[in-house]
Amino acid sequence: MPDEPRTVYDLRGLKCPLPVLKTRKRMQTLAPGTLLEIETTDPLAVIDIPHFCNEDGHRLEDAAPTEGGHRFLIRKKA
Repeated sequence: MPDEPRTVYDLRGLKCPLPVLKTRKRMQTLAPGTLLEIETTDPLAVIDIPHFCNEDGHRLEDAAPTEGGHRFLIRKKA
């Protein structure tokens, strides 16, 4: 998975609910199985992004803290 291509989406500086809304809109443009890596500084993203993935059927591959925020790796549902 580390060498697998991914789309990086920088959502730093946006507050709830914008990171989830923008992620949802971006996921609609991607092919099934695509990896989307998002970066966010919104502290609520640690709750909102996993919830979004669960609701929409995407797989949260990884979630990790970064300096000032979090990085999430999401695989679009097939």
